[in-house]
Amino acid sequence: MGSKEFADRIRAREKLLGYWVVLDAPVATERIARIGYDYVVLDGQHGLIGYQGLLTGLLAVDAGAALGSGSVGLVRVEANHPTPIGRALDAGAAGVIVPLVDSSADVTRAVQAAKYPPAGVRSYGPMRSALRVGPVPADADAATVVLAMIETPLGLKNVAEICATRGLDGVYVGPSDLGLSVGARFPGDPEVEGPFEEAVELIARTAEGAGIAAGIHTPDGDTAQRRLGQGYTYATVASDLTHLEAVAAAHLDRARS
Repeated sequence: MGSKEFADRIRAREKLLGYWVVLDAPVATERIARIGYDYVVLDGQHGLIGYQGLLTGLLAVDAGAALGSGSVGLVRVEANHPTPIGRALDAGAAGVIVPLVDSSADVTRAVQAAKYPPAGVRSYGPMRSALRVGPVPADADAATVVLAMIETPLGLKNVAEICATRGLDGVYVGPSDLGLSVGARFPGDPEVEGPFEEAVELIARTAEGAGIAAGIHTPDGDTAQRRLGQGYTYATVASDLTHLEAVAAAHLDRARS
């Protein structure tokens, strides 16, 4: 699947499944990209990945996709700023997930950073993204998705205006921070399960009403399936590091038993 097809499917609110990568391990990322996920996200905010790691990780996604399912690579950038957004796209990302979005103005800044003039302010230095730009930068704009994270108290309060902002392709729920935003003492705090689920449902409904995609991070396939059934249009499963630890621990427990 190419980046334009992926962008079209996101904007059509098709059901998509992705995977989250936090390790700078291109060979592992390549294997993940062969499995069948629609997209693979490289975490440039909390992941253990520098810029060179993002570049090689995106190369690995493309290599794995060519041999397998056709995944595309996305980057969760470190900040809502033209430099990390532009560099992620120059490295070949099909889109960016932008953290800590509080308002419509924040969305506008992110969209402008991801689009070339006159639609935005992205500098024309396409590097690897030249594979997608071709001779017309507007073609790159059409194939580039911008997804805003809803995870802060202000972001939740302003979710309607965020979803209605021109140029935004979708929202993405960060459950850990969203939980803290509704009063959790720690991610997954059962004492705020009710308010948390209300917030999750509100975000999905609001995105649907605005006609944009709604995505969410999930810890496992069962939860991803449940969220897709609740109105989310794309869901990301766990991460390479958590799966590595969980599988290693399970094998150890099995061997000792």
